[in-house]
This record gives sequence, C-alpha cells and structure tokens, in this order.
Amino acid sequence: MGAFTTVSAQEKLTPNEQQARRIFDEAYNMVYGPKGSQLTYSVNIIGIYKTKGTIWTMGKMSKFADEKYIAWNDDVTYYRLERKKKTITIYSAHDDERDKYATKFKFYPENYRYNIKDDKKGLLITLKLKPNAKGIKEVRALLDKRTHYPQSVRIKFGIFHVTIKISQFKTGGISEQMFKFPSEQYKDFKYIDKR
Repeated sequence: MGAFTTVSAQEKLTPNEQQARRIFDEAYNMVYGPKGSQLTYSVNIIGIYKTKGTIWTMGKMSKFADEKYIAWNDDVTYYRLERKKKTITIYSAHDDERDKYATKFKFYPENYRYNIKDDKKGLLITLKLKPNAKGIKEVRALLDKRTHYPQSVRIKFGIFHVTIKISQFKTGGISEQMFKFPSEQYKDFKYIDKR
C-alpha cells in the first residue's frame, strides 16, 4: 500500500467523487502517513482465517501482533515470528511470499471510482474498481463523521467479502524503533532466512 495519493487533474470527477476522494485520502494518510498510526483490528475471512490484533504503521514500515504471530517490517527486511513454533522467518520487506493473506489485498487508490454517503454509523466511502484495472473489486470504508478515523473496511475480493473491524485508532506518536526487529529478545528461536 502506498503512502500518499493524488487525483489526476485530467480526470473529471463529480462533486461527490471529489469529496469522497479527499476524505478517503485524508483517512488513508492518517493510517499510512509519516506521523504513524496504531489500531486494533479483528477480521474473519469466511472462516478460513480469523484473527484480531494490533497494527502499527508509518509510511511503508509496519508491525502487527496477534495471538499467533508478530511481524516487523522496517521497509528493508520483514521478520515474521510464529509464537507456537518459536520460529522467525525473514523475507525482503516487499516480497509477496511473506504473508499469504495480506499480500493478496494489494491496493492502488488511483484504480478506483469513489462515492461518499452519510450513514447512521458514520461516513461510508465506496470504492469500485475501474474497468480494466487490477486489484480489489470493491472497498467500503466506514469513517467517523467528526474525526474521519477508520471504523471498518469491507473488501470484496473475487466473490468473497471480508470485513475488518477497527477500534482504538490513534495517529501520531509512533517511534521508528517500533518497526525494528528486537533480535536480542529472540536468541533461542529458530531462524529461517528466505531473502
């Protein structure tokens, strides 16, 4: 996922599309921008994969922790710790093999048409994939009306719908140290280098 997005000046957008894109970009940049963010999430991918945890991001750097895994991505190297197996698998930061679920959900904001509407739970921004573009077919982002913080994201990928519920969102105050793998804490783990 990229950090900042812009709308092409050549593309004619309706006022609704302009507003939807502006508010979506604002929320997207709160999550992935240079100030960093933290959120708690829960996801259930049609019973195949169910988890909840915490994600920290700052630009292209990220860390996530759930009951099975912890992963650190400092934008150079990606470390995935499996708690039960006591293993740490190392990948290049942008290797698609590093995560069989998350890397399937690649997202390019310019590949979508945007729409916004008022919902009783917040602002609902719908993104629909443009003809001949590749990516997630549809994204529905529910944002808080006042802060524009994300509350949930529903993704249509193929014939499946996945809803990611988001809580305890905060932006800013994230240290780059958060994304550095603390190797001294895991000396007794087995390391598997796939770079």
